[in-house]
Amino acid sequence: MRTHLKKNQNSDSIMLRSFLLLLTVVIVGFSIITSVAVGHQLLETSRTTSNNIIKSLKRTVIDSDHDWKQWRFNSLLDTSTSYVRVRNTRRHITTQNYYSPGTRSLLKIKPQKIFFIHGLYYRPHVGFLLYNTGHAKGISYGLWTKLNSQLEILERVIIITAVVLVLILLTLPLYIRVIAQRLTGPLSQLTKTAETISIKKIQTVDKLPVPETPTEVKNLALSFNRLLTNLYSKTKKEKDFVANAAHELRTPIATIRSHVQLIKRHGRDHPEIVQDSLHYIYKESEQMSILIDDLLALSRADKMTLIYHNYDLSASLQQIAQEIAQLAPQKIITRIPAQVKITGHSKSISQIIIILLTNASKYSAKDSVIELSLKKEADQIIIQVADHGIGIAAQDKKHIFERFYRASDVRGTIAGTGLGLAIAQQLSLLNHFQLTVEDNHPQGSIFSLILNL
Repeated sequence: MRTHLKKNQNSDSIMLRSFLLLLTVVIVGFSIITSVAVGHQLLETSRTTSNNIIKSLKRTVIDSDHDWKQWRFNSLLDTSTSYVRVRNTRRHITTQNYYSPGTRSLLKIKPQKIFFIHGLYYRPHVGFLLYNTGHAKGISYGLWTKLNSQLEILERVIIITAVVLVLILLTLPLYIRVIAQRLTGPLSQLTKTAETISIKKIQTVDKLPVPETPTEVKNLALSFNRLLTNLYSKTKKEKDFVANAAHELRTPIATIRSHVQLIKRHGRDHPEIVQDSLHYIYKESEQMSILIDDLLALSRADKMTLIYHNYDLSASLQQIAQEIAQLAPQKIITRIPAQVKITGHSKSISQIIIILLTNASKYSAKDSVIELSLKKEADQIIIQVADHGIGIAAQDKKHIFERFYRASDVRGTIAGTGLGLAIAQQLSLLNHFQLTVEDNHPQGSIFSLILNL
């Protein structure tokens, strides 16, 4: 039984059990309250009738048979349900006790008192009786009223409420299942579609169906679709990254192998080709080493957790400019105000600036100028690297931060791996900087590293 309950833990079963339990408790509780209220009202009505009869007896002095017969004739006493005993203790009377029809037989067996309910008795073979008394002018009056008709009314009320309870319990599961299907049907469809997508061997941009209702399931489907799109995009980028890395590594390896084979075949007969081939092998191995270093740097940037500290950005930029100026053929001009301090990761920010300055030098004429500037505004700190080089085409600007992307006009003509700006972008995000690019008129590019304060 427990195993069966554990298996049926879907929304339909949970809703059905919960609503059945709730409504059963509510209806049973309501039935009990209704029955008690109706029973109390019937009992109070009987008390009122009994009090009226007692008051009628008190207004009549029954000293003789004539008085008793006269009262019985004028009263509305129902002798089939009410029993009266009159006990006259006054002096000079001929008859002490008077009984209405059936009263002597009723009192042959003493009625048993029902506790907690005043005036309620039970007499075997008769049923429940309501007892009331009165006393006036030396005469005591006792009245027993049968409650059979009241109990029949109460029984009908209980039967009706029981029938209503049974009908509700029979029809409620169907209604709850219809409502549950409307609420959980779209969710079940989402689950089936998600399972179908998860077992696909070929990854495609599949999306979950988006129902109009309920709103929560609609929002869940939209969120999952965004997640699936992001996962697909990320997976595609990773696959492209692996393919591009393999391609970039394959080229220098192929060049090295071809030169090694050339040396093997013709090295002895033509010693002059050995030096040329060694030069190419060294050049390609150096390019491969740079690529591997960039790949490692990018991998570290993806997993890096930075610890920020307060440091002097102005002094750091001045030092970087001096170091690059010794290596770059271009003239480096700096416009850096003193004592600009920020909270960040100095090493990674320095790496970003070095990448930007190196790129500016690589794509600029040797007799041109590269400018490194720092601006501090009310709510921003902006570091800019401006060159007067070949510039970046409009169609290439949205791709330059992608891994291994290189514009068609520089691929094969200017050495590079296409990873520098991707590393700079990743490090910028880790430092909460925004890295942007724009044209430098009349020629060149301006890279801006923006920190919102």
